[in-house]
Amino acid sequence: MSHNSVSRWSKRLMAPVVALALAACGSEAPTANPEETTPSDPIANAVVPVMGPEKSILAFGDSLFAGYNVDPADSYPAKLQNALRARGINAKVRNAGVSGDTSAAGLQRFEFTLNGQDDTPDLLILELGGNDLLRRIEPAQTRANLTAMIEGAQARGIDVLLMGMKAPPNFGPEYQADFDAIYSDLASEYGVDLIPFWVAPVAARPDLIQADRIHPTENGIELLVAETVDEVIAAIPESETEPAG
Repeated sequence: MSHNSVSRWSKRLMAPVVALALAACGSEAPTANPEETTPSDPIANAVVPVMGPEKSILAFGDSLFAGYNVDPADSYPAKLQNALRARGINAKVRNAGVSGDTSAAGLQRFEFTLNGQDDTPDLLILELGGNDLLRRIEPAQTRANLTAMIEGAQARGIDVLLMGMKAPPNFGPEYQADFDAIYSDLASEYGVDLIPFWVAPVAARPDLIQADRIHPTENGIELLVAETVDEVIAAIPESETEPAG
């Protein structure tokens, strides 16, 4: 993939699925199995009754959460809420995704967003860093911004689930190593839950990426939810996931 292509994406301030495409350069994407094109709907066979007090989850990120070019009902936070409720968890997932946000932009609105919530979230799902890659922002800056948000959440007693990203190989081995270490290092240092490369399920599925070759389609988002819902459930504070007796 050419440097001009990366620059063009950067100017459009699109979100970080570009990292997947860059990482796949040099290899031919596998042909999709038609039977696998549409992931199964996690609520299609829901038989578990929703129980217990409402669990408040704040999905804070960029356009991968905002739901670029899809209906709001098809965004990751909305579909995640459906999937959690299908598991019997009385979840309310609030979408605080803003397209084009870097980690610095996210940090600027972080406290304001938390202060604007009706209640303190039980869980913060933090998904930022892809647009830092597009701008080739120094990994140290990304690390500092994510650190500040994790510390800010923990100071309020909010559990954190960190959604990791990976740098493409053509950014150079030093940058790639420095960037990729951010998420695992922070998860270890602050004891937060981590999905190491959360968009990996759509990496080799061009049929699940929009025409811009960056953002997942509705079906792609459905797959991401299906592949991450168990980890989200595990990240919700245990006392909050148990139905009231």
